[in-house]
Amino acid sequence: MASCADILRSEFPELDGEVFAYVTGILHSSGADFESVDELVEAVGELLQEVSRDGKDEGAVREVCQRLFNALQLDEGRAQRCSQVLLDAPIQLSQITDGYDASVDLLPGLLLKRGQASMVDAKKLEKAEARLKAKQDRRMERDSTKPSGPLVLEEATASQAASKKETRMESSGKNKSYDVRIENFDVSFGERVLLAGADLNLAFGRRYGLVGRNGLGKTTLLKMIASRSLRIPSHISILHVEQEVAGDETPALQSVLECDTTRESLLREEKELTAKVNAGRGEGTEGARLSEIYAKLEEIEADKAPARASVILAGLGFNAKMQQQTTKEFSGGWRMRLALARALFARPDLLLLDEPTNMLDVRAILWLENYLQTWQSTILVVSHDRNFLNAVATDIIHLHSQRLDAYRGDFENFMKTKEERLKNQQREYEAQQQYREHIQVFIDRFRYNANRASQVQSKLKLLEKLPELKPVDKESEVMMKFPDGFEKFSPPILQLDEVDFCYEPSHYIFRSLSVSADLESRICVVGENGAGKSTMLKILMGELAPVRGIRHAHRNLKIGYFSQHHVDQLDLNISAVELLARKFPVQTSTSWMSRQITWTWRPSRH
Repeated sequence: MASCADILRSEFPELDGEVFAYVTGILHSSGADFESVDELVEAVGELLQEVSRDGKDEGAVREVCQRLFNALQLDEGRAQRCSQVLLDAPIQLSQITDGYDASVDLLPGLLLKRGQASMVDAKKLEKAEARLKAKQDRRMERDSTKPSGPLVLEEATASQAASKKETRMESSGKNKSYDVRIENFDVSFGERVLLAGADLNLAFGRRYGLVGRNGLGKTTLLKMIASRSLRIPSHISILHVEQEVAGDETPALQSVLECDTTRESLLREEKELTAKVNAGRGEGTEGARLSEIYAKLEEIEADKAPARASVILAGLGFNAKMQQQTTKEFSGGWRMRLALARALFARPDLLLLDEPTNMLDVRAILWLENYLQTWQSTILVVSHDRNFLNAVATDIIHLHSQRLDAYRGDFENFMKTKEERLKNQQREYEAQQQYREHIQVFIDRFRYNANRASQVQSKLKLLEKLPELKPVDKESEVMMKFPDGFEKFSPPILQLDEVDFCYEPSHYIFRSLSVSADLESRICVVGENGAGKSTMLKILMGELAPVRGIRHAHRNLKIGYFSQHHVDQLDLNISAVELLARKFPVQTSTSWMSRQITWTWRPSRH
């Protein structure tokens, strides 16, 4: 087998002499330290890839390192075999240990060969020990100085108690129900428990609104259901609208039609069979198969699919021209609408929607409300829009205190029922506490009375049998206070005067735009997606420069901005407190919040 030097000369003939000497020196001096080819690649792979004139990629360099590693292992094995010497005669340990002196090392005596001195080369032994110690020191130093790297986000996990009955029904194929019953399950995110011993029952054909405070696990629960981490019958189709459609050359209308995989596969097969028959390459069975395909297409009403897809797109704001545009031409907001349109067109058995109104204008929200009211299968939607939940939901599921509580009716009915339930719960708790205190007073009074001993014992047993009621767990409220006194700025505070802006010379977002604001202004910006709302806010902040016109801002003005894609503005590797400390390192007695004007976009129909 070729040596390391031969491999380097054959694979890198143009290698510089100094680099060659450097690499071979590493291989010969530290060859025994490399425990895997990965360590060898880490040591010399990047250097060899940089000096390679024929442009070897990472895979080719790794193959060379594999050959070098094999050569080093072979050399090490030979050295070990050469160093092994058999003794000419057995050694009697009793003879060696006679007259043992504790100050004398026995190891050389055990390795003596007849007629020879010690076989162990002291210098080689010291060198090997030094090499081993150096290797251990390097590992310890590497581990201690190794950068922590980017923060790895924890993943959610779900567990569920097994049900033998459901398992038998699923395996036998007798379960034809489209109701979803998930009983006694837990959901965790890292070490944090989001749900414990929860039950979720979704009756087919009903529309459920999932509500609860932010951060309690609503979106995580949807993901667990969509990924089938929780046990759901396999015949129930699930679709989770979470991510926007990827941009490519597919027209918007065709992108929606492709969601119906059954229709698409039948049309593709029909096209292939027709082309084969027209070319005279048929085998005689094409006619029967085409008849089956046409019957199935008629059964699923394939001819009405383009019209139905067009109606859905039009309801979500896509005009006839936009429906023919490729998906890569749309912004993120429009791609989210397109993802929603694909889900509505696919008509799954269980539709999961996470804040579907965030990217919609008022007109599209109203259309979506009316469309979902006629939905035939099951819907589970997360939303903070009270009006949307009142119009769509037939049931409300409240996530709180690591459990799920179901309520019949819309959101308004849920609020009333929840208040009544909490009041009743509190009254029952207080009544039980009074009853417990009354019994405890009797027990304490006659505990040592022999005539009342039987009564005291019965009272004690009664206390043990009482169910343990808990007080109402009220959700904490967030209070925001703004200082009353702050510095008055002379107008104009923030102003755009006759501003024109365009991303492309031939397409202006707006012309002659004039906007002004003072310290008392409370302005809501409404409009369709792509009309330029976010662009206008970026011009007001100074992130974009107008093509024509003037932007004026007071020199002491500070602007806080919360964007639609707010995650892009956050560093996920640091905590919220550290983020604020970096953003506002110096705070005076007058809060920065007292002098900022915050512009936000929120759909409103009032």
